[in-house]
Amino acid sequence: MHMIFRTMLHAWISSLGARLGHYDVAVTRFRVLPTDLDLLRHMNNGVYLSIFDIGRFDLLRRSGVWRLFAERGWYPVVASETITFRKSLQLWQRFTVESRIIGFDARAVYVQQRAVVDGEIYAEAFIKGRFLRRSGGTVAIEELLDAVGPVPAHIHLPEWLVRWGDDVKLPATRVDAPSVWE
Repeated sequence: MHMIFRTMLHAWISSLGARLGHYDVAVTRFRVLPTDLDLLRHMNNGVYLSIFDIGRFDLLRRSGVWRLFAERGWYPVVASETITFRKSLQLWQRFTVESRIIGFDARAVYVQQRAVVDGEIYAEAFIKGRFLRRSGGTVAIEELLDAVGPVPAHIHLPEWLVRWGDDVKLPATRVDAPSVWE
């Protein structure tokens, strides 16, 4: 809940921001707040992912995808995500989140995001997302691409990311998934 006000602020900022193409890099500005810190007095690892959510929201809003999908009753969900940390963000430090769509597989869209200070990467994440229908069910990638247009030739999903997505996926929601430790 601590992100709700920051999310609302960035929704407003996004509405004023420069328009983006679907495959452009969105740059979203932030500052490390006291509520972002952990006991070690640097930004908590979980907060990065929450802030990256806001960065993806900014990308979707400024590219017009959010409005387009809302009209169709579609919404995004995260299926998998992985993050690597390089340097810690400190209290009051300014940073940007850079977000871009890097490709699609048969069922999902992949987004790359970075926390950046003065052009230097502090953390990087890869997110595998799906789109669902408010009426139930998933949105097929073909239908999604019909809505947003063709994928530019320079968009290429790295092979390792496809393997990662397959390696970390859990069973479908209609299949049993007991928690058994071996």
